[in-house]
Amino acid sequence: MTIQPRRALRNRRGAISALLATTLAVVSLPLATPAVATGSTTPLAAGTYLITLADQPLVTYDGSVDDLPATRPAKGKRLDVTAPGAKRYRTHLTDKQSQVAKKVGATVRQHYAVTTNTFSAKLSAAQLVQLARTKGVTNIAPDRFHHVTDDKTSTDFLGLSGRKGLWAALGGTAEAGKGIVIGDIDTGIWPESASFGAPALTAGKPTGPRGGKPTRDDPYRPYLDGTTTVMHKADGTTFTGTCQTGESFTATDCNQKIISARYFAEGWLQNVPASNRAGYISPRDSQGHGTHTASTAAGNAGVRATADGRDLGTISGVAPAATIAVYKALWQSKDGKKDGGLTSDLVAAIDQAVADGVDVINYSLGSTFESTYDDPAQTALRNAAAAGVFVATAGGNAGPEASSLDNTAPWTTTVAAGTIAPHTGTVTLGNGKSYTGISTSVQDTVGSAPLVLADAVRTAGAADADYCAAGTLDAARTAGKVVVCTRGVTARTDKSAEVKRAGGVGMVLVNNGKESTDGDLHSVPTVHLGGPAATAVRDYAAAGDATVTLSRGGAGETYPQVAGFSSRGPSLVGNGDLLKPDITAPGSTILAAVAPPGNHGHDFDYYSGTSMATPHIAGLAALYLSEHPTWSPMSVKSAMMTTATPTRTADGKDSTDVFAQGAGEVEAEAMLSPGLVYDSGDQDWLGYLEGVGIDTRSGVDAVDPSDLNYPSIAIGELFGSQTVTRTVTATSAGTYRAKVDLPGVKATVSPSVLHFSHPGQKRTFTVRFDVTTAPSGVLDTGSLTWTSGRTTVRSPIAVTPQSVHAPAEIKGTGTSGETTYSVTPATSTLTATARGPVSAPPVKGTLTGTAETYYEAAIPAGTKASQISVHFDVAEGNLAGVVWGPMIDGVLQSAAFADPDSNGVFTVNVSRTNADAIFVAVVAVDYSDGGDSVTPYTYQVNRVSEDSPVTGKATVTPGTSRVTPGTPTDLTAAWSGVPAGARSTVWIEYPNGAGTFLTLN
Repeated sequence: MTIQPRRALRNRRGAISALLATTLAVVSLPLATPAVATGSTTPLAAGTYLITLADQPLVTYDGSVDDLPATRPAKGKRLDVTAPGAKRYRTHLTDKQSQVAKKVGATVRQHYAVTTNTFSAKLSAAQLVQLARTKGVTNIAPDRFHHVTDDKTSTDFLGLSGRKGLWAALGGTAEAGKGIVIGDIDTGIWPESASFGAPALTAGKPTGPRGGKPTRDDPYRPYLDGTTTVMHKADGTTFTGTCQTGESFTATDCNQKIISARYFAEGWLQNVPASNRAGYISPRDSQGHGTHTASTAAGNAGVRATADGRDLGTISGVAPAATIAVYKALWQSKDGKKDGGLTSDLVAAIDQAVADGVDVINYSLGSTFESTYDDPAQTALRNAAAAGVFVATAGGNAGPEASSLDNTAPWTTTVAAGTIAPHTGTVTLGNGKSYTGISTSVQDTVGSAPLVLADAVRTAGAADADYCAAGTLDAARTAGKVVVCTRGVTARTDKSAEVKRAGGVGMVLVNNGKESTDGDLHSVPTVHLGGPAATAVRDYAAAGDATVTLSRGGAGETYPQVAGFSSRGPSLVGNGDLLKPDITAPGSTILAAVAPPGNHGHDFDYYSGTSMATPHIAGLAALYLSEHPTWSPMSVKSAMMTTATPTRTADGKDSTDVFAQGAGEVEAEAMLSPGLVYDSGDQDWLGYLEGVGIDTRSGVDAVDPSDLNYPSIAIGELFGSQTVTRTVTATSAGTYRAKVDLPGVKATVSPSVLHFSHPGQKRTFTVRFDVTTAPSGVLDTGSLTWTSGRTTVRSPIAVTPQSVHAPAEIKGTGTSGETTYSVTPATSTLTATARGPVSAPPVKGTLTGTAETYYEAAIPAGTKASQISVHFDVAEGNLAGVVWGPMIDGVLQSAAFADPDSNGVFTVNVSRTNADAIFVAVVAVDYSDGGDSVTPYTYQVNRVSEDSPVTGKATVTPGTSRVTPGTPTDLTAAWSGVPAGARSTVWIEYPNGAGTFLTLN
């Protein structure tokens, strides 16, 4: 959704709108509201929020408060939260948090001070609006739910194993990742898994070759100091953790592999009643997701995986010598509706992980929509990275839809999921046609056997039989048959369990749309088909008297490809100026350890998702930091990105889809010799945030977001020409020459040759982009490559030439008049068309006391622009405000405060949106003694389309003109015959759907 053109977003937002920067998805906002004329009086947003204050947290505090010394660690050092100065400053922050809460009558639920200066509290609508006006409050965000993001061996595919693999080059699996701690924020861990087998933790006194304190031969061995786990790390600092006991989890469940385990559930427990809680209230995993991610990142080497008596082969974690610290913050509910974790618990987990001293955070989770940069969890991750922690985050599983990513902040490494050599099975129909799909369960040939649609063998009156839901198949009619089951409604493995219950001998799982095909461990031999193959099998079975044979193997698809489920860019939060995802790693049909309770009793299983790709990157970062322990997180990310290679398309060609693959597929061995790296840190990120319009209260100057020193280059709107700046640091001596490949755009690198005499030298260069023949409004992708001998340093480029740079809104008054304004075209021909004016009848209403009412402003198909206006007549001393957000299929996607103009009118402008309605909450806060003040308001929605009825006349001149690209030119908007007593809206449209709101009266 475009609220206003990208450049306008670089201006500072108003004091209120900057505060509510994320969604109200977890708050009980009404999603089905009454007709616009009446509104609703259901209480607004009475829920838990996270309130961030302006003072710096411990990891970035620079000593600016009198008598409180700086706590920010020196470069290459880690934060010590036990230092006296850190304890004093932490107390200072938590005291101020309590004072702010007390001002509005709220009670602090949780304090956070390490990675973010934030507290959580339950707020009413009145308290929400009061806090928005409180000095020192920089952000208010709802406590919303986050969810897990759901060669045939990925470590073989990455080139880690074998005599010439990366593990061997690092000294073997016993050394790969040694001295590094990976913090896994997830659903917990199943400690009995063979992937985590290790000697017990022992006290600090030497007790033999495998116990006691570390020795010269084993300097990183973890040990116990009382109940605290201590581990000296590769970077010279110390990790301190603990094994938190809880349901079915004791201190002895930790060992020299799982060196610490904690859980964070305060927010979730307050939100979910005991009757709806499943799993374990402890670090123990009941679902399997956290066990899978932890074992993928740092599980033991050479573990034999079996299931149902079948040998699935040998598996290893990416960094088998690294240790694991567990931070369980994702939970399981009985009805499935409250699965996941709340922001408050996630921030607590991140805070603790940094305080403990982890080197890497694996964050295989996300929201249903893109998190804003100042979301509390993203802020905590930013300060974790500022403290030297590498953060790997999942891009999401909402692909292949565009702009479906989450976790897109520049300080994390956003990971896409790629395929590896597929496990295949073949479906041979009785008509002689064969189709190959994905299968890990067809070991021996099945059939020839009757093939039936699930609906044809359903029990009487069964619903969802097509989906093979539990209890829907008639055993008498299913026995001995292979059943065609449709994906959806129930879990994939539950479908095969139903086929087995009913006596079926096999299953063909078919997709309905563009979903992925997955290699699950099924209860009966199963082949998963998608696309035309799924349709062909479904149609053949429907004809009757069908037979089928299932067999192992078959020609698989080209790999690595970006998996269909992997979320795509562009990032909407980044406005096209930051390329996400960053990189692709194996994430499809990944075999790893799981928790048996959530996986049909299996100890190992195949999972697919960006959640599975992310720990591959976390593990590779651990390998990197074990070799280069003082490298910054962004240098490690740069090394991975600039040595990556393109993924493949279905026909085997190199992919150019940067919004799917980022820089490409990670190359484990090449990443250790990057040649040059692009580094950045906290001050750079603050400048970037200022550049995208977020007031960080840091005093750091804004930079153009495209100028962030990033390993990729992105320009969301390339108007004629633009120059970006980068600085590289050499990891080895050499002379590098630049080459740019970007069709339709002339790119000039200056200087184009860089000389480095020794590692650590820095050089700055610029790249000027001039549009030549590239079409306007269409993404143009390419690359910048620096070459020195056999070393290549490749950065992906994504630019979008745009038609015009115009103001988001211009204003006029009176029944007639005109106004002249300036636009900057990107092409030699500029067209401008005035649509409207539109002036819908305003709705009048009143709010008594502290109250709120709600509306849904529908956006019919064909709507080009919508303008929502609310005007209050507020008594002196009282407050009023508007909260709004887009809705899709009845679900609120995000929310923000509207800003009032100089006349006190709150305006929401929406154009080029995929929303079908706009949610609007109209709020009044009464401070009068009686609490019964009446606040009148008017509410108006003007929708502009090609055929909307007009109220007057509007023109823009010149309508078509020859112009100089990149040079400002004037347009004159004129209007007449518009009503004087109500607001009118004109949409001035330019090429490619861009436009300007003309707001009248």
